[in-house]
Amino acid sequence: MNALTEVEAVSMPSRRPYDLRHAGGSFWLGSGVGSMECARRAGHSVALPHRMYAKVLDQTRERADSRIDAALREWHEPE
Repeated sequence: MNALTEVEAVSMPSRRPYDLRHAGGSFWLGSGVGSMECARRAGHSVALPHRMYAKVLDQTRERADSRIDAALREWHEPE
């Protein structure tokens, strides 16, 4: 029994399934999913996302900075 139909087997995604995994990993990291969870879902070692997806992680720096700033403001506000 084949996992893919004949049409699916000749499609672009089936020729380069790595591209789908890479796109998924990039999307997950860019969406804020932690690197450990991304590695688990993609079947990678924990260290791999930091090397392979470093560009995506750099792009999330501003979002992380904003979250940290907001948390610090909340923490320092008197009750």
